Amino acid sequence: MGSSAEMPFLDHLEELRWRIIWSLASLVVGVGIGFVIVFNFDLLTWLQGPILPFLNGTKLKVTHPGDGFSILMQAAIIVGLLIALPMILYQVWAFLSPALHKHEKRVGVPVIVGAVFLFVCGAAMAWYLVLPMTLKVLFHFDDKAFDEMITASEYFGFVSSLVLAMGAVFELPIVVLLLSFFGLVTPKFLSRFRRHAVVGSYLVASFITPGDLVISSVALTIPLYLLYELSIALSFLVFRAKQRKRLAEEAEEAMA
Repeated sequence: MGSSAEMPFLDHLEELRWRIIWSLASLVVGVGIGFVIVFNFDLLTWLQGPILPFLNGTKLKVTHPGDGFSILMQAAIIVGLLIALPMILYQVWAFLSPALHKHEKRVGVPVIVGAVFLFVCGAAMAWYLVLPMTLKVLFHFDDKAFDEMITASEYFGFVSSLVLAMGAVFELPIVVLLLSFFGLVTPKFLSRFRRHAVVGSYLVASFITPGDLVISSVALTIPLYLLYELSIALSFLVFRAKQRKRLAEEAEEAMA
């Protein structure tokens, strides 16, 4: 009796274990591919592009013999994460999908594609807009008071944090979409917090772009708040679809 009751739970744990293993394996493969890409295509030189105009013809400095390899691995991990992200998201979805209804499972592929797309958009925005703007402001303050000696490890750590943070923030519409799909939030609930979302967007922008509380932060607040509005729109579409489905089911029950 106890054994039969425990088996489904144990099977569930076994499946979770294999999903984690497959996710980690895909990440390892992704990092391996990322290492080859970073090393063979001289990606580290390209990544220095935004800061080179502020170095007065010099290069980034290293202060430890292992800094070059550490930075190479750091870049490889980020590239590997991007490569492995679709597989990791698929494993998460495959683990959760057996508990979902047939119509709920259909959103799996769009959610995975959307999550990857938004992460790439956030990372691209960090690289092409936020990073150059932030560097310009930060170097403006340091220009007169200090002689800059920017180390490679500090620069790449700063860039990595910025890119990953922006990619994560851009996942907000996907998170809200899933919460709406499972009935945890509604568009009416989200609409009540629009003013709070403006303040929250500014706080997040200030955290992502340290050193500047006006130009960069305000510029970044706009797209972050637009993400919140997109989240409300997606929540409304899900809510309306669920309403139509419920009305159709009620009509069928009435006819029966």
